[in-house]
Amino acid sequence: MGRAVLVIAVLALVIYLLIRLVEKRRGVRQPRPQQPPRRPVVAPDDDVDFLRELERRRRRQQRDGQPEQPDN
Repeated sequence: MGRAVLVIAVLALVIYLLIRLVEKRRGVRQPRPQQPPRRPVVAPDDDVDFLRELERRRRRQQRDGQPEQPDN
């Protein structure tokens, strides 16, 4: 009984590997889902656009004579 199970398992493995080999040669593959490339997380004090916008706001407030408002 144990020998029969072993033979069946080996045959199943061989058949599985043959099927995988044939699919690989034919180019049949499961398509991978396309993921958009991730942008690295940038802290606000490292973000050039953020710093530029802060500087513009500060200059605009100084030019218009408005007191600076704290960001708290």
